[in-house]
Amino acid sequence: MKKRKLVQLIIILVICFVFAITIIAYLPIKQAIVFQPILSTAKLAFIPVNDESQFKIKYTHSIHLTDVVESYRITANQMIQQYELMYEDFSIGMPSNAEEGETFERKNGKYYIRNMKRVFPSFYLRIGQVRSNHRVMFKNKEYQLARSIKPGSSVKVEIRKLTFYEQWKGVNILDSF
Repeated sequence: MKKRKLVQLIIILVICFVFAITIIAYLPIKQAIVFQPILSTAKLAFIPVNDESQFKIKYTHSIHLTDVVESYRITANQMIQQYELMYEDFSIGMPSNAEEGETFERKNGKYYIRNMKRVFPSFYLRIGQVRSNHRVMFKNKEYQLARSIKPGSSVKVEIRKLTFYEQWKGVNILDSF
């Protein structure tokens, strides 16, 4: 009788342990900038975010072949706000002036649109295969996205909390360099 109760207790403890581990593995806890593949089975890529709330996407424009830098910040409610755009040429696809409330400036041969307040929950990005060389700039370092995300693929960029499981299965962009 005592042996049977001991076995039952062990089984209950094992079930509780497995249940607790499962909950912990799937509990969203780590805030990150997430690059979620669209229409692909590829792994998600992410940048864990602690106190840093800003990041930039830098790429080479496909027509005028100069760098474009889009600057973003993470808002208090996990949205993405574009606050600045820097580019070097007025060629096709680039704005010629700032919108209402924004400022336009030319400095050292580059054009800046500042004070942007464009807020959105996510945006889509296609990782360039040939010229664009998409990079994410985070904490004053540049990381080539093509090292973590297959060139030519489309990703949804968003801010969200990742589970331990998603972190384990995904690619930490900061660790891949």
